[in-house]
Parts: sequence; C-alpha cells; structure tokens
Amino acid sequence: MSESYSLDEVAAFLNAELRGDPLTQISGLNTLQNAGSGELAFLANEKYASQLANSTAEAVILSARHIPNIDNYSGALLILDNPYLGYAQISKWFDPAPQAPAGVHPSAIVDVSARIGANVSIGANVVVDADAVIADNCCLAPGCYIGSRSQLGEGSRISANVSIYHDVSIGSGAVIHSGAVIGADGFGFAPDGAGSWQKIYQIGGVVIGDNVEIGACTTIDRGALGDTRIGNGVIIDNHVQIAHNVVVGDNSAMAAYSGIAGSSTLGRNCILAGDACLVGHIDVCDNVQVMARSLVTKSIEKPGSYSSGATPLMETREWRKNAVRITQLDSIARRLKTLENNNN
Repeated sequence: MSESYSLDEVAAFLNAELRGDPLTQISGLNTLQNAGSGELAFLANEKYASQLANSTAEAVILSARHIPNIDNYSGALLILDNPYLGYAQISKWFDPAPQAPAGVHPSAIVDVSARIGANVSIGANVVVDADAVIADNCCLAPGCYIGSRSQLGEGSRISANVSIYHDVSIGSGAVIHSGAVIGADGFGFAPDGAGSWQKIYQIGGVVIGDNVEIGACTTIDRGALGDTRIGNGVIIDNHVQIAHNVVVGDNSAMAAYSGIAGSSTLGRNCILAGDACLVGHIDVCDNVQVMARSLVTKSIEKPGSYSSGATPLMETREWRKNAVRITQLDSIARRLKTLENNNN
C-alpha cells in the first residue's frame, strides 16, 4: 500500500498557499484529466487549463493566475509561483521504485582491496574491482561493474548492467541508468600509412561532478591524455554520446541522441536538444541552446539559441558551396524585392 500525506504536509514542504482541508490525505500523483480521489494533479501548461473544470483530483498545484478561471472544480488548491517545479519536487514522495536493502549479495564479487562505505547495497552479480571506492549509502543494482580505482560518491544509484571502467571518478548523488558505459576507450586511431589504423591507447579517465543523472545506454568515453569532465548538476538523456576529452559545464542538459565529438567544450547552463551534435575541437560558451537535429561546426561565443537546417545529401564539395549560398538567401531576397519595387 502506498503511503499517504496530508495536504498540510505537502503545502509545508512546497511552501505553497493551501486552500482546502489541511487534513485531506494524498496518496498519489496523476494528470488533471485522470486524477481521482486521493490524488494530486498540477496545472503548469496553459493548454491544459480547460481540463481543470472537469477534474476530479483531490487537489491541484497551480499558480494564482489560474484561480479566476476555475469553474466547477471543487477540490483543494496548492498555489505556487512555479507549479511545474512544485510537481517535480513532490514527485519524489510518490516514487514507487523499490529500495534495495543494504548488504552484499552472495553472488557479488568485491575485491578485498575495494573500500565499501556504510549502508551500501550491492546486488546480484555485481563486480567491484581492485581499489575501487564506494561511498556511504550507494546502491549498485544487479550486473553492474565498477572498475579498478574508480570512485563512486555518497548516495549514488547505479541501475542494472551499468559498466564503469577503471579510473572513473563520480561525485555524490549520481543516478546512472541501465546500459550506460562510463570510461570506455575514446575513438582514437592514427592512420599507419599502409591503409590500416594504429590504436591510440586512452590513458586519461573520466571525472563526473555531483548530482549528475545519466540516461540508459549513454556512453561517456575516457580521455586520451587528460580526463573527460562532466560538471555538477548535468542531466544527460538516453542514447547520448560524449567523446574523449570533452568538457561539459555545470547544469547543462543533453537530450536523446545528442552528441559531442572529441576535445570539444560545452559551457554551463547549455541545452542540446534531441539529436543536436557538436563536431570536435570547438568551444560553446555558457547559456547556449542548440535546437533539435542541429549540427554545430564552429565555436559559439555568444549566448543564445542556435539552429541549423538540413539539405539533401550531396557531394561535400557541392554541399559546401550551397551551404554558403543558403546563408545569403535573406540578402538575396531583399535585393530581389527592391528590384521588383523599382521596376513597378
């Protein structure tokens, strides 16, 4: 049975103004359209405001600007300046994910030189290699691998079948989802002059800050010489590729299928939308948003939002000429309009 909380407790936690019975019990979260008795909903997006009149939610988190538009809704109100943030904060109270008990499963293999903190859960078939450090209150789900000399900060949660190679340092509060691979070799090869490739051994590591979340099947490669670095508070979606020696600044976000090629830097508070990519050896300054399916081919020095259009597949020589012409389309159109006006 899920735990319930009084509206008074919820309001106090969110620092929200409560209009309704403070003793009313809340046992779950749901959408405005589907919420019922005992459930809490929220209204943050204007396009869903019409659903409030017919909602049967026990209570709704909303902003003061929505109150004059309430028609038939008779439930309790939790009034916040930022309802979506309030929903995000309270969602943890209703997370149904099971909590693994502390202890080491009999099938796990933990090297005698590894250091394991207090209240750590190590699941079935986990391997913790030599000289690894697992801090207090960490959870390693079944099938994880923690490589030699790697470190995992306090309170981190590693989902099933995550591979963390050697010499990876991860800060406190990390959440890493299934299938992620941290610290694999970067894509480093030198042509040998005879039509083949010489592997460049990747001797750097990976350093990840505090409170970072990494999605399923995402890969973060180790550095070729120095370390690949991910700042504090970074959020990374599923199926993201971060190459060797990349630096990602604090609180940046990367959506699914985005990628950063080797030795590039993404600043702080940046956003890469889905399938947005950076080529190698460029720098993107702080507070930049790159829109979906955009390709960044040169450094960005000014904060703002950036997009790139797509062209039909063509030989690179032709593509380059056409790409230049595309940037001239607006000025060409303006000159054409001027000529037309003069001729009329």
